[in-house]
Amino acid sequence: MFIVTGGSGLIGSAVLWKLNAAGIDDVLVVDHLGNSDKWKNLAPLRFSDYLEKGEFREKLRAGAFDGAGIEGFLHLGACSSTTERDASYLVDNNFHYSCEVAEFCVRRGIRLVYASSCATYGDGAQGYDDDDAAIERLRPMNMYGYSKQLFDLWAKRRGLLSKIAGCKFSNVYGPNERHKGEMRSVVLRSFEQITATGKMKLFKSYRPEYADGEQLRDFLYVKDAVDMVMFLFDTPRANGLFNVGSGKPESWNQLARAAFAALGRQENIEYIEMPETLRDRYQYYTCAKTDKLRSFGYDKPTTSLEESVKDCICNYFAPDKHLGDE
Repeated sequence: MFIVTGGSGLIGSAVLWKLNAAGIDDVLVVDHLGNSDKWKNLAPLRFSDYLEKGEFREKLRAGAFDGAGIEGFLHLGACSSTTERDASYLVDNNFHYSCEVAEFCVRRGIRLVYASSCATYGDGAQGYDDDDAAIERLRPMNMYGYSKQLFDLWAKRRGLLSKIAGCKFSNVYGPNERHKGEMRSVVLRSFEQITATGKMKLFKSYRPEYADGEQLRDFLYVKDAVDMVMFLFDTPRANGLFNVGSGKPESWNQLARAAFAALGRQENIEYIEMPETLRDRYQYYTCAKTDKLRSFGYDKPTTSLEESVKDCICNYFAPDKHLGDE
């Protein structure tokens, strides 16, 4: 049996889709569905059981999964909102929960791959190098990033980074993200805005070295992200922290143009003022170095921004389909 936490989310449901494609459906999915539409991401997929996060944690602590024949654990469940203000909730949900999972897996020799985040890099002043030895220098800019940093540091201090693999995800987008509300990607927002109004709004730049819309991000299609996750899972010698990104900085303008092209619409970009509350915290450049991942043998090229945006919009967003509906 496999366990996938956050299994109805963007990355978690894509991992389940990938396991299904490999003929694996003996999977326990763990998440908190609440009142959201995340359940729709699970509808086309195959799995053996589902547990709400709270019940799962209680069972984990009580030893209910001892001797359950768990082949692997993909811990992708977390609150990923960069605007979440409840620090106590984030510490419990993103840090303590991960500690419980890691201790369970390491004690029993179960392969664990977990979700860290490129949000741990903060403003990028310390670079974007996934070197385990350098993580103490990182200063996340929001509580979400810090909650992920807390676990990375805890795992390092306990000597666990030599036994588990952490994925520092970078700007992942794709099918199965409609439930994310304000945290949905700009790819989905561009689809919504262009189909509704015929134009796309992007923030103006407030730094002279960047033209409007030329702020740079490391965008990664969820299908590529899942290929990287499963490579790490299948490579037990690959432990520690790994950037999971494209390794290519691309602009918001490039992304918007790809969306217009996918929809067969004429380019129409409007640059708007950035809220004052964001200006001091806004990142103008992110790029996740992927040399470490590739040094362990990962050799797949990432899908181009144009191709991935087209696949995402034309095959999923426009027809309102989910992974597994293919």
